[in-house]
Formats: sequence, structure tokens, C-alpha cells
Amino acid sequence: MGFSAASTFGSLGFYPRSHHKSPIFLGFGQWEGHPVNFKLSKLKPRPWRISSCKPEIFEFEERTSPNEVKKEIERCYELIHRLGRGVVYLGSSRMGQSHPHYLRALELGREIANLLHCTSWTGAGPGLMDAATKGALQAGKPVGGFKIGKEAGEWKATNFHPYLPSETYFTCRFFSARKHGLVDAAVRRKRSDRTAVVALPGGIGTLDEVFEILALIQLERMGSELPVPFLLMNYDCFYSKLLEFLGDCEAWGVVAKEEVSSLWKVCDNNLEALGYLQGFYDLPTGKSREGDRSESLHSTVF
Repeated sequence: MGFSAASTFGSLGFYPRSHHKSPIFLGFGQWEGHPVNFKLSKLKPRPWRISSCKPEIFEFEERTSPNEVKKEIERCYELIHRLGRGVVYLGSSRMGQSHPHYLRALELGREIANLLHCTSWTGAGPGLMDAATKGALQAGKPVGGFKIGKEAGEWKATNFHPYLPSETYFTCRFFSARKHGLVDAAVRRKRSDRTAVVALPGGIGTLDEVFEILALIQLERMGSELPVPFLLMNYDCFYSKLLEFLGDCEAWGVVAKEEVSSLWKVCDNNLEALGYLQGFYDLPTGKSREGDRSESLHSTVF
């Protein structure tokens, strides 16, 4: 086998003697006389080279993804700086225009944009992300997005949004960079900042983002100097089973009593969400009049 170093398996050392003999396992007390030739270089890391009796040489290059992720995060921050922070929408990419939740998300996106007068941020994908984006555009407010090459339910990857101008979104290669952007877009630095996180119905990707942001708020690691409202849209009891599970977690003692309920606001309909944001930011009633009228006109789908 030709290796000059011994490797360990639990409390034993594996030390091959030749090509023809069976491997010999040595205990710790028998290691004397069998030096280990591993050395940690203090110099700049170089590609690893593994050689054997055969002439082939295998090289493992140092990972470059950390630097690439850093560059993408910086691009996300630049986009936020240019468009401004605001409301971040998380939601399913699979619920298209024919789904009843699509129209509700579109209405919500439009009315929150009218209420808070801020930028609306999404993952720049299809489904409910698209609904929130179109709602904000109907209100004539700015939108921004952090796109990923391929969303769940899509057959092929694309780096381009079908209708948003290229200067309003950034396509991320890494999910970690995208998450940094979605979190930072909701940060509040001063009291005049009106931001929020709105979790629409969604699947694995949405729940991943929801619980990550929930944990950041819980541990006060979101980077926001002021509280950020977090709304869970429980359309048609979509999240009711999840809420029951979190209640069970309290019963098991893995979540503090009423801890989760203190971190977000569960809303069954858009009117409840708009009322909560209006109260959170202490906005005059007149500013939500248009939203209230819209709610009454579409009461059958809320």
C-alpha cells in the first residue's frame, strides 16, 4: 500500500506493512517505533498531494466558496443600500395565480406597500413571491429581490427575472448569501424605518427561512437596533398544525412557555395583518382607509 503514516480507528492504529500481508492493528501502547509523518505547515496552504505506489497523483484544491459567498453578500448589501430596506416576504414558489392564496398575497403586498411606503423584498421567484412583488408594483412602490438560480417546482434554472429590471434584483449562487440579503433588508436602524417580515404559506424553503429568522429574533442576532414585526399568515389554517407542534414543544420543555408567540404575530387574514402593522408603527387610521376598503371588497377570498 505504500503509505508512510498510520491512521486511527477508535483506540487502534492501522499500520499497513506491505502489499501482501493483512493489515496489523496496533494498540496505543504498541505505537512506539512507528512514527506518524503528518506535519502541519505554518506556511500558506497548498493543494494536498496524495501519492501511492502507482504514478497517479491526486490533487485537492483549496475551497474558494467562502470568498465567493462574501462577494455575493456584499452585492446583496449594495442592492439594499440602493433600494432601501422594507418588508420581506417569504412564501411558496409553487402556489401560482390559480391558487386562492395567490390573490390574497397580491392584495397584502399592495396594501402593505400603501401603508408603510417602503420597498417590498422577496426571493424574486414565482408563486407567492411573485404575488407580493406584483402587489407592491400595483401600489407604485419600489421592489427588490434576491433570486436563486432554481426554485422548487421549476424544471430549469434561470438567472433572469421575467419582468423585473435587472437593477432591482440580484441572482445568488449561494443560499447563505440570499439569506443574508433577506435578513438585512428587514433591519431597522432608526424609528422612521418601517420594515417587517411576512411569512406567507410555503414549504421546506419557506420554513427554513422562517425558522432561521425566528431564531435570529429570539437570540437578538438579527442585527436590528429596533424591533422588527414578524407576521405569520395563517391563511385557511395553513400553519395551524405547525402551531400545534410548537405548542407540543412547550409541553416537552424544549421551548419556553409563550416564547414563540412573543416573537411573531399570527394573522388569519390580511385585515388582521394590516391592523397589526398600523398599530405597531402607530400610523393614523386614515392611511389604511384604502386598505380597509380593499379588504371589504375582497372579503370572500380573505
